[in-house]
Amino acid sequence: MRKYWSFFKMRLMAGLQYRAAALAGLSTQLVWGVMEVLLYRAFWLEQPERFPMGMEALASYIWLQQAFLSLFALWNWEFNILESVKTGAVSYELLRPAGIYGMWMAQSVGNRLSRAALRMVPLIAVSLLIPAPYGLRPPASPAAFGLFLLSAALMVLVVCAYSLLVYALTFYLTDPNGIMVLSVALADLLGGAIVPLPFLPEGLRRIAALSPFGSMQNVPLRIFSGDIPLSEAPAAMGLQGFWIAALLSAGYLLTKTGLRRAVILGG
Repeated sequence: MRKYWSFFKMRLMAGLQYRAAALAGLSTQLVWGVMEVLLYRAFWLEQPERFPMGMEALASYIWLQQAFLSLFALWNWEFNILESVKTGAVSYELLRPAGIYGMWMAQSVGNRLSRAALRMVPLIAVSLLIPAPYGLRPPASPAAFGLFLLSAALMVLVVCAYSLLVYALTFYLTDPNGIMVLSVALADLLGGAIVPLPFLPEGLRRIAALSPFGSMQNVPLRIFSGDIPLSEAPAAMGLQGFWIAALLSAGYLLTKTGLRRAVILGG
């Protein structure tokens, strides 16, 4: 376990060096968050009774979405892993005294946490200063906050497990760009990045909620905002746990088979 912790720390410390890029991204996300809140405010003022979420809950969702963007955004790929598989340089990784799948997981989590850490605190601090109902509001109870933290940790694992599945598929594809673009598009639509899931048509909303994408940002952000009641949170988090196990198992089996094929083809 200590060897994977070392890979995690190395990627975390490397990501924390990009402070200028984080500052540029922070300003962009602040502007984007304000634009989103103002857009939804216009619709909410027109017909508040038809809104599937309260304005205060929606504003909290939007600001948390911006604060934790680097944690759940699928386009935040580990391109060095993809390139190593495409070029065959992955064979050098096999010489390390650690399982390659666990090493990929540690690097992926460290990368996402480092990028989020530089933007998370300033975004949350600023959004807390915005007057109600357009700013970030704390959860209704300590229990809700605790469930949010646990669900957010599960979210990171779901996102990384899905990313590792895509990396594993690279062993079998000439070019992984197609599956990467499709994954980002599906995650944006079914994960609540374009609009929160309650705004989707009922049939599509049910499909999205049961998909792995619905277990990403959708669950922790709606627990925090109160849109998912405490009584329903354990079931949603149980589904997150299911997708973690399913995605990790599928990715591990594909990686194991892909490495065996790579060795055979390499002679």
